[in-house]
Amino acid sequence: MLRGNLFTISVLRTAQALGVSCLISIGAFAQSQDIALQQLDFFKSPGKTWSIVGSIGADLNEAGVLNATKGTGILANIPTKRQKGEDLYTNDTFGDMDLEVEYLMAKGSNSGIYLQGMYEVQLLDSWGRAVARSGDNGGIYERWDETKPDGQKGYQGYAPRQNVSKAPGLWQHLKISFQAPRFDDAGNKVANARMLRVELNGVLIHENVELLGPTRGAMYAKEVAKGPIRIQGDHGAVAFRNLKITTYDSPKPELFDLNYELYEGTFREMPDLATIQPAARGAAPVLTGNIRSKAKQYLLRYTGKIRVTEPGTYNMGLQTPGGGGLLRVNGSDVVGLTQNGGRGEVELPAGEHDLEIYYAKFQDWVNPALGLTVAGPGLREVQYSQSASTGRGGADPILVDPRERPVLRSFMDVPGRIRVTHAVSVGSSEAVHYTYDMDHGNLVQVWRGDFLNATPMWNSRGDGSSRPTGAVVHLGAPSFAVGKLADHAAAWVSDSTGTAFRPKGYKVLDKPNHLAFQYHVLGAHVEDKLEILANGQGIQRNMAIKNGASDMYVRLAVADTIEQSGTGLYTVGDKAYYIQVNGGSPQLRKVGEGTELVVPASSEVSYSILF
Repeated sequence: MLRGNLFTISVLRTAQALGVSCLISIGAFAQSQDIALQQLDFFKSPGKTWSIVGSIGADLNEAGVLNATKGTGILANIPTKRQKGEDLYTNDTFGDMDLEVEYLMAKGSNSGIYLQGMYEVQLLDSWGRAVARSGDNGGIYERWDETKPDGQKGYQGYAPRQNVSKAPGLWQHLKISFQAPRFDDAGNKVANARMLRVELNGVLIHENVELLGPTRGAMYAKEVAKGPIRIQGDHGAVAFRNLKITTYDSPKPELFDLNYELYEGTFREMPDLATIQPAARGAAPVLTGNIRSKAKQYLLRYTGKIRVTEPGTYNMGLQTPGGGGLLRVNGSDVVGLTQNGGRGEVELPAGEHDLEIYYAKFQDWVNPALGLTVAGPGLREVQYSQSASTGRGGADPILVDPRERPVLRSFMDVPGRIRVTHAVSVGSSEAVHYTYDMDHGNLVQVWRGDFLNATPMWNSRGDGSSRPTGAVVHLGAPSFAVGKLADHAAAWVSDSTGTAFRPKGYKVLDKPNHLAFQYHVLGAHVEDKLEILANGQGIQRNMAIKNGASDMYVRLAVADTIEQSGTGLYTVGDKAYYIQVNGGSPQLRKVGEGTELVVPASSEVSYSILF
C-alpha cells in the first residue's frame, strides 16, 4: 500500500534521486573497455608505420612531422617518404558503441575514424579555419558517387556545427555515440545507422545524424550489423591515447502485458486503492501519462512485466512531471515515492519480472506525461514511453554574434567555482575569443568556435553571467600578470595587498575587437594590447610597461608542466596550448609542484597564445 504526502516526503527523495542521477554514468552499465596501448595486439596486422610510443610531439613549422620517444601508452602512425602508411583495423567487430579517444595531429595531416569500417568521422589539421566543412576536423565525411558529374560526386556530408579544432601537436578529445544499422531476419536493412552524438574538445558538433549509407572509402560494399573500427593511416601522421570503447550489444528489454487503472481526483496522498473504484481500466498498448479523461488531476497505475536477456544491474529512470510517482520491480521500490521523477538501480536475473508504475498528476498547468527509461549490461539507455516533457521548455538561448557585439562585459565563471565579476569577453569572426579579468589585469581564458551564450545574463531576472560556447582553454586561476620576485624561488603575488593595483579601463584600437587595457600596478603603468591573430590561430599580446623595476616580471603561463618546443616556443600543460615569445629573456621556474614561464618586465613584452 502506498501512503505519504507527495509534497512533504518527495522533496528529500527527489533531491536524493537528482544527486544520484548526477553521479550515475549510464555508460557504466554497458560493456566498457579501456585499451591499454601497451602493444599492438588489439589491432589486426598493423603496418610498419604504426607503433606504440611513450611521448609524441609535432613541429608547428614542418608538415607531416611527429617526433616520438620510446615507451607505451600512445598509438602513433608516422609514415615516411619511403614507407607509406596503411589503415589500421581492430581485431574485434562492433555494433552499437561509444568511442572516446584523444588524438594529436601533425601539421597538415589527415586521418579518420571509421565506425564499422564504413562511416568516417574526419580527423584533419583544420587549425585556424573559421567555418568548417564536412571534410574538416570532426566532420562526417561525404558519400561518393563516381557516376555523377565532377563537383557533384560527393554528397550527404555533414560539417561540424562549429570548428573547435586545436593546433597541430595539441591533444584533442573526441567522443562518439554510434548506433549501428538494423537488419531483419532476412538481412534486409530496416533502419539506417546514426551518429547519436559527437563531441569534439568538449563541444557538441553532431546530434542524431542519420547516415543514409556508408561514407566515401567504406570497407564493404554493403552495410553490416557489426564491423571493426578502422583508423585511416595512409594520409598523414597522427597519434592516439586514452582509447575507450563501450559496447551496447544486449537486446532491448521487452515490456508486455501492460494494464492500467485510472482514478480521478487529486491524490496528494496515495490512497488505499482497494477501497476505491477506478474510473477506467484496460489493456495498455503503450506506456503514457495521457489517458483520455475529463479529469485534469488523476492517479494512473500500470502493471505489467519486463523481460531482460542479460543478468546484472539495471538503472531505471522515472519521470512524472506535474505530479509524483513510484516505480516497483518484483514488489520492491526501485524509485521510491517522489515528485517529478528520479532514478534507481535493481539487480535482475535474466527472465521476466513484475513491473508496477504509479503516476499521480495534481498540477493542472503541466501537460500530462510519463517517462520510463532503462539502461543495463550492454544496453544503451532506452526510452519506453512518451517523452516526459513538462511542456514548459527552457528559454531560447540568447547567443551573442561577435560581428554584431564583439565586446561584452559580464560576470564569468571559471573553474574552481570562481566568479570573475569584471570580465570583458572579446570575440571575432575568425572564431577566436578571449576573456579579460579587469580586477587582475590578465587573461583568464581563450576559446575557439562560437562566441557567448548570454542566456544566464539576460533571461528573466538573470544572474549577470555569460558562458563561452566553444572549446575553452583555461589559463589558470585569476591572478596578476605583473609581479615582483625577490628571487627565483619567490611565490607569485596572489592578492592585491601592496600592489596598488588600479584599473584604468580600456580603449578600442584599429578594430572593434582589438583592445588596449590599462592599469597601474606596483608603481608601473601597463598598457596591455590584445589582438586576434589574422589567421585565426590565437591571440597576440603586447604589453608596454612604464616605470618598471628590475625585479618586476610578467608571468606568461603557469601549469603542472611547461616545456620548450623550439626557439621561443613553449608547450603548456599536457599539450593544452602554446606560448610563442617574441624576444626578451623568458625563464622557466619551478614553484612548488608547478612550473611558471616568466619574462622580465622590460618596456615591451610581446607573445602569442596559440591553441
